Amino acid sequence: MENKIIKVTAAIFVNDGMLLIAKRKPTARLPNLWEFPGGKIEPNETPEACLKRELKEEFDVVVTVGEYVGSNIYTYDFGTIELMAFKAFWEKGDFKLLDHDEIRWVFTHELEQFEFAPADIAFVYERY
Repeated sequence: MENKIIKVTAAIFVNDGMLLIAKRKPTARLPNLWEFPGGKIEPNETPEACLKRELKEEFDVVVTVGEYVGSNIYTYDFGTIELMAFKAFWEKGDFKLLDHDEIRWVFTHELEQFEFAPADIAFVYERY
């Protein structure tokens, strides 16, 4: 039986040469791993609309979604995901930790010091 690919979005926030990363909660799937925040696309939802919704739900911020960065397909034990990354720009709201343990702004050369969810690793080595 063929695996259905789960489509997921990720936000690449760039600010003064730094990127925003988020640490998953210990109780979440892929516990304690770092990721570029985002989430699963709902039926009839565009990736851009998904990213806006997920960032509002997870951090209570309003964002503008920018250019498409790329995608990565990765198979976990729970299924195969296609992670689609977009640049994102904060518009308003204070980042609240509603769905993560921690967020950090880090320089791109510091990213490899963090343990990322496997699907996100492809975007660690991009140059923004």
